[in-house]
Amino acid sequence: MDDQYDIIVLGTGLTECILSGIFSVEGKKVLHMDRNDYYGGASASLNLTQLYRKFKPDREVPAELGRDRDYNIDLIPKFMMANGEIVRFLTHTDVTRYLEFKQIAGSFVYNDGKIFKVPASELEAISTSLLGVIEKRRLQKFFEFVQNWKDDDASTHEGLDLDNNTMVDVYAKFGLEPATQDFIGHAMALHLDDSYLKKAARETIEKIILYVASMARYGKSPYIYPLHGLGELPQSFARLSAIYGGTYMLDRAADEILYNDDGKAVGIRSGTETAYATQIICDPSYAPATKKKTIGQVVRAICFLKHPIPNTSESDSVQIVIPQNEVGRKHDIYIASVSNTHAVCPKDRYLAIVSTIVETEDAEREIESGLDLLGEIEHRFVYVSELEEPVEDGQGDNVFISKSYDATSHFETVCDDVKSIYKRMTGNDLVLKKREVIEA
Repeated sequence: MDDQYDIIVLGTGLTECILSGIFSVEGKKVLHMDRNDYYGGASASLNLTQLYRKFKPDREVPAELGRDRDYNIDLIPKFMMANGEIVRFLTHTDVTRYLEFKQIAGSFVYNDGKIFKVPASELEAISTSLLGVIEKRRLQKFFEFVQNWKDDDASTHEGLDLDNNTMVDVYAKFGLEPATQDFIGHAMALHLDDSYLKKAARETIEKIILYVASMARYGKSPYIYPLHGLGELPQSFARLSAIYGGTYMLDRAADEILYNDDGKAVGIRSGTETAYATQIICDPSYAPATKKKTIGQVVRAICFLKHPIPNTSESDSVQIVIPQNEVGRKHDIYIASVSNTHAVCPKDRYLAIVSTIVETEDAEREIESGLDLLGEIEHRFVYVSELEEPVEDGQGDNVFISKSYDATSHFETVCDDVKSIYKRMTGNDLVLKKREVIEA
């Protein structure tokens, strides 16, 4: 290891790789390490051997599953909103040159024991079988309101103030029923729970606008997904960093973060070698116990199927949201499914991941209502992850710890964390600019 760096990054999760890429492009000397022999950390995409080694180390990989190299299995199920912040990160850093995307075929919501396509326009509001005739008209009026809203034109406000009125007020204004509120708030705005109802309406309205604009971009759903799995995202930012001089070391443990007498981090130790830097970025798994706190848990089940998810029009990929109120919970349940179309598994097989925030002592039972929608499951891998976040902002000891990947089905919270860490490290807002490509 070279002795002195500007920044040392521990872990190759997406958050860490985005920051590593951005700082390398800005001319910083970056050392990036991971204890694993693959990129991605908690947000990696694993092949069959890696998956079994992680979750069923005492089991042989069944021969009928086919070739190792045909699988790229996400540990964290997230899709990208076509007009979302993560797409801006990709385009403005020119990382898109390393990636190819496919659309997710359908966006669905669970209601009263059935699966329905999420209506996302005035036309779909009229045609959906999710709602009765009168409610369809109310929803159409709501979509017209959202589409026509202009901050500087009071005639579009319907007497509402998005910064002072809550979503309870907005829903009441249009007379929307609880079931309609559920799919708007949870399947379109993608809130994890109902706490948004009593908050200012602007954030939710902006989330709905993002959903509708993303939907309009490609048609079938608002989501896109990289070929070969989400693990391609951190790898692509790692390539960006390497082009600009970043140093990468996989399968290399960081045994200790080193501090000076003033309690400020000065470097890391790996075995008998030491590397020094004035700032350190790491995911929670590398942080000392005193520097992080657990705020909850997420349960996820990776499922292998031999068929598309039933009642989704034979879609090769879907997101299904089960709103909390439909199953008597405090948090939603998410189902994300992809297939051979996305180069993540062999032909005639499908991957589905069911996830939610843990609320009881029996985590696996909490996702049963999601598992029940999948039909026959060939193999499943259930695991519970801690949700961790830093105790402090990092400016006191120069160790900037990212947050765990939450249960949301998109990357907006990851982008928020990247921007927050960047500002704490530099004192400046992150401004993404398109840069010239350096030929290797």
